[in-house]
Order: sequence, then C-alpha cells, then structure tokens
Amino acid sequence: MPTMIPLGDAFAPKVLADMHDAGVSPAVLSDLALKAAYTVPQFTTEWAARRLCLPLALVSELLEQQRADHLLEVIGTSGPFGYRYAILARGRERAGRLLEVSGYVGPAPVSLESYTAMIEWQVARAPAVGPRHVADALADLVLPEESRLRAGLAISSGRSLFLHGPPGNGKTSLGRALHNALQGHLWIPHCIGIESTIIRIFDAQVHHTADVPADQARAIDQRWVRVRRPLIVAGGELTLESFDLAYSPSLRYYEAPLHVKANGGTFLIDDFGRQRIEPHLLLNRWIIPMEHQFDYLTLHTGQKIQVPFLLSLIIATNLDPADVTDAAFLRRMGYRLRLGPPSPERYAEIFRRHAGRLGAEVPPGLLDRLLALYHRDRRELRSCEPRDLIDRVRDICRYRELPLQLNEETLELAWTGYFGENPTPAGELPGLP
Repeated sequence: MPTMIPLGDAFAPKVLADMHDAGVSPAVLSDLALKAAYTVPQFTTEWAARRLCLPLALVSELLEQQRADHLLEVIGTSGPFGYRYAILARGRERAGRLLEVSGYVGPAPVSLESYTAMIEWQVARAPAVGPRHVADALADLVLPEESRLRAGLAISSGRSLFLHGPPGNGKTSLGRALHNALQGHLWIPHCIGIESTIIRIFDAQVHHTADVPADQARAIDQRWVRVRRPLIVAGGELTLESFDLAYSPSLRYYEAPLHVKANGGTFLIDDFGRQRIEPHLLLNRWIIPMEHQFDYLTLHTGQKIQVPFLLSLIIATNLDPADVTDAAFLRRMGYRLRLGPPSPERYAEIFRRHAGRLGAEVPPGLLDRLLALYHRDRRELRSCEPRDLIDRVRDICRYRELPLQLNEETLELAWTGYFGENPTPAGELPGLP
C-alpha cells in the first residue's frame, strides 16, 4: 500500500520517492515510457511525466537510461531540468514489439497488491453513515418510516439490500438515492499492472473526479485519481461475461468488470431476473464474492487473480423473489425490503411534491377526484404515476402554449393518454364513492 499523507481532513497517496516505491517492475515503467515516445515525433521530459503520471525525477531517470541504451536521442533542452527527445530506429523497433504484447499507453500502473490494500484501507476508514445522511439522501422520496430505516441500516452497515415489489414503486429511485448517503471520497488507480498485463480501473464514464487542492497536487502520486464514491447501475444487459475481465484483442489490455469499478461505492443491479441468462447462474456467480468479500478473475492466459469485493450491493426486481432467487442466496443478502403500492396519503404527498417542484398548484378536491378514478377503474396505485401524470399535463399545457395548469380537464387528458382508456367526459370526473 502506498504511503499516505494528510489532505485536509482526509488522506492521499504520497508521490513516489524512487523507482522502488512504484510497486511495479522498473522494466514495466521503462517499456511504458518507450511506448509513449513511439506515439509522437518528439517530446519533453515534462510531457512524459504528465503522460505517465510519474514524478519528473523518476521519468528523467527512465529516459536517461533509454538514451544510454540508444533507444532515444536528445535533440534539445526543455527548461533548466529537462530535455527534448526523439525515438531512434532501435527504440521504434522495440516499442513496436512491446505494443504487440500490450497496446496500453497511458498512466503508469500500480500493483494489484497496492490496489487491494488501498481499497481495504479506505473502506475500513470510510466516514460512518448515520440517520442524518440517510434522511438527506432520501429527502425527495416519500417512503414509510420502516422502509427508510431498513434501507438506512443496509447502507450504513455495508450489507447488501434486496428490493422487490410491483413495478413503478420506487425501487430504482431508492437504490440510486441511497447511494448518496455514502460519505467521503475514494482514491482509485488509473490501472493496475500484473507484470506486462494492464487492467484499466478508472473509467471516466462512471468515475467522477473530485478536486485536489492545486498546492498539494505535486505531493500526491498521480497514478491515483480522487473520485466520488462510485455508483454503477446495470440492468437487463448483464451477462455472466459482464463480471469477467474484458480483453480487447485490438488494444491488448483489459477493462475491469463493473463490480470492480464499483469497489468502495454502490453496485445497483436493476430489473433483476430480466437478464438474458437464467437468474440462478448470476446468483451462483455472486456466492463467493458476497460471502468472502473478494472475487477471482481470470486472465486470457488462464492465470487467476484475486480482487476485493467491497461495495454496497443493491438488487432490485419486479418479480416474485421465489421465482428469481433461492433460500441460500437470500440468506446472504443483508436486508430485504418490499416496496409495495403507496397508500392514498403517500400517493397524494408524492403528487403534491412533484407539482410543487414544477411550480403548479393543486386545486382543492382534485386529488380526491383523481383517487376516485383509480377506484373506478380498479387500478392499483403506483408511486411513479403522480410524476407521470403531471408530466403529461405539462406536455398538454406546453402544446397549448399555456403555463402548467392542473385541473379536471388537463388531468383527464393526461389520464387517457397515459392509461389509454376511454375518457370520462370533461367535468364529470367521479367523486369519492
């Protein structure tokens, strides 16, 4: 694990003092520098240091050795401490061979051991999640107090959460919102190296960087990126292969699977049971990670590596748990929570909140008439429908070039457009039975 230094009220990995602190072979760093040199006509020491995310002094040492080995030549100076280089024919030939083995060119890797130790250290010292954090995270959701408590216990304890119930009642919204209760930031590497094999960890599409004070950046190992604790959401596209290393034959390096990218954060598997493979196959794949907090991944050479599985796992399904899980799997889930249809009172509160966010007033009696429509059509209440109906009223008003107006006529049109049933004549919305 890298040496840590204070960063405000947190910590950061200390910049490398010498080659031996890197945790990976000097040959790996040298090869990476040569491949970077291969991609440009000429470059400076500073450019190479930025490209490899390594200290200037260490990169200078690498480049000087390559110059001595007649792989590079100095073609000028660059500031008081740097040079301008160009790759020689011998270096170009060697870089070409290296690229045939691994096409990765970018920030230098950290070791698998450093990555594992760093994730374990950070998760163990993550700020505690308490009732206030959960309340803030779920402030926009209208939930029974028991549901809030159970969800809060799951995210606070780091245990998994199994959400089930009929569609449209907020399972996905709860899973996403609950992630916001997690506190603090995380340091993750751009990539990890296992000899000449590179596995990319940092993914700009799912990892959102957090600021580092400019005056402290030079003291930090730039191979690590400070990010907000990640939220990874996956649904029906999941396959068994999604949980394995993805090797690109053209690029010749690996992409970490989703659950590795989610380490230190939240992994939400949405719409569980609707995937293209049988649910029990996915469940069997997760047994060891959930039990032991680590997973095994296999390189295309057949070599197996162990990676941490330290995340908040949330699984959401619209299906009956008995149809998509078994008793052994459910025992390993930390908490289970059913989100059923809202009560009329909660439905009305959801309606008022969404209307308020859009700046619309709810006329007296309108909600009673709306609830009576559900009663008339024997339609079960769903938590998503207040938002959906109001949004369709907004569509109607925009089309008419009017401000948002919630009234019997616009709500009737929205109801018919949403549910596709025969409209009740305007002005004849039923009253309460």
